[in-house]
Amino acid sequence: MRPYILAENNWKALKDQDIELAILPWGAIEAHNYHLPYGTDNIETDAIAIESTRIAWERGAKAVVLPCIPFGVNTGQLDIKLTINLDPGTQLLILDNIIESLSEQGIYKLLIVNGHGGNDFKQIIRELGKQYPEMFLSTCNWFQAADKEAIFTNSGDHADESETSLMLYLSADLVLPLSEAGKGKSKKFSVNALNEKWAWAERQWTKVTEDTGIGDPSLASAEKGETFFRAMVEKISELIFDVSEMDPDKVFGD
Repeated sequence: MRPYILAENNWKALKDQDIELAILPWGAIEAHNYHLPYGTDNIETDAIAIESTRIAWERGAKAVVLPCIPFGVNTGQLDIKLTINLDPGTQLLILDNIIESLSEQGIYKLLIVNGHGGNDFKQIIRELGKQYPEMFLSTCNWFQAADKEAIFTNSGDHADESETSLMLYLSADLVLPLSEAGKGKSKKFSVNALNEKWAWAERQWTKVTEDTGIGDPSLASAEKGETFFRAMVEKISELIFDVSEMDPDKVFGD
């Protein structure tokens, strides 16, 4: 049993354990080009949350990783077979139940480790924070925790070089040979502003990409994946440790 993973533990081990922070990995089930499994986001997010928590735990953080939520917001991919969607309103209801459970048990800090670009928990946290003022609710996107440009050559954001490298490091047995991967070519919006970060519209996936990938995976390697993984867990473990140790009455400094 790893004492920082809820699913591996029992009541005997946990009943007297002091927990300050619960970590909730949240992924998605969706197609990832031809070569990566549908569960890619869940495999990555679970591994990153667990390793980050291990590092923080060994420093003294009183934290526990909850089981990964395997479904995410995939409203733009519903025409792709077996992509499973949760609406944002459904995510709110799930989080409401989880937060209510934690609050009743005296665990007042929650960190959502998000591994799917379609998930956006900020507005949900705003709404639930009003309902549970005793809770410190936070979220992070692991895929933004490290500088991808310093590691990878080809840009992209779905089943690309970075994500393929990460999967080659974490679960190479689930990755098809790169010769079987699509090229990950994608179309841009015809409205230029929507291709920039200040304006946004949802992408209809099958109108954007033929193979469901966005980004060329051909230069991916396990070595790059390990570098990316280590850079991310180093930063996220700091976040976990700091939130765990944080005095709830001193959330803000001078």
